[in-house]
Amino acid sequence: MRAVRYYEYGGVETLRVEQVPEPRPGPGEIRVRVVAASVNPIDWKLRSGAGRQLLPIDLPAIPGRDAVGVVDQMGEGVRGVSIGDRVFGLGGVTGATAELAVLSAWAHAPATWTDEQAAGAAVASMTAMAGLTVLGPLRGRTLLIEGAAGGVGSAAVEIAVAQGASVIGTASERNHAFLASLGAVPTTYGEGLAQRLATLAPGGVDAVLDTAGSGSLADLIAIVGDPARVSSIVADDANAHRLGVHVTMAHNDSTLLAEAAELGRQGRYTPRIERTYPLEQIADAHAYVERGHTRGKIVVRV
Repeated sequence: MRAVRYYEYGGVETLRVEQVPEPRPGPGEIRVRVVAASVNPIDWKLRSGAGRQLLPIDLPAIPGRDAVGVVDQMGEGVRGVSIGDRVFGLGGVTGATAELAVLSAWAHAPATWTDEQAAGAAVASMTAMAGLTVLGPLRGRTLLIEGAAGGVGSAAVEIAVAQGASVIGTASERNHAFLASLGAVPTTYGEGLAQRLATLAPGGVDAVLDTAGSGSLADLIAIVGDPARVSSIVADDANAHRLGVHVTMAHNDSTLLAEAAELGRQGRYTPRIERTYPLEQIADAHAYVERGHTRGKIVVRV
């Protein structure tokens, strides 16, 4: 099968498209014929070596964690899915940017989602849900999302709105209309945020989800008055651990993916795709994500 691989840590020049052995699903796993895979920040962090202490990987490695495709093999003990089903999901921290990928968590992709949207759903929705869950029930509460225009941030906006929260999202001004279309009240990040929030939320902010990891955690804690009301998805942010906020990571959970898919069927969550690249342009896709400030997700067609 064709796949992207890199043999050493480094820049996007290490990525190459080549023929590699086909993977086989183990017990409780499925294999899909991949249509599209997403590019997440963790992909370039692992490729560059920046994430090697947090998540060591074996080289050569196939980048990519989540994908959409059609089931073509099933491991022992798999239930609730059949050969030929269209599913989205994720496996390990690598392995998705290939013609065939093994998934350990998955859900049926809603017919309301394109392949590109389904490819961008798994990591974003699970990470968002993990970050939101620790903040408790959101109905009737005001939630601030720092970095709301990115892949996880935009998913968190729609999921939190679906759960009954009033959402305020920070982003650059060019993304304010985008946030408003998701159901959030947009504002800019950085200096003066507390004053802007006092106008936008006179009753105060009840909880915060930080998806940006931009060094604003101390200010965010001051806004809500309690680190227990702040959640961060930036697992390698030492400042987050020091300040005592919740630090969460996405774990492979088919139940959460099914919940995201159901929101998709209801039209309450649609993964937002900024750009799509062909497999041969994987280096361009990685470079774009590495620059930061994406609006939604970046996807690679396989």
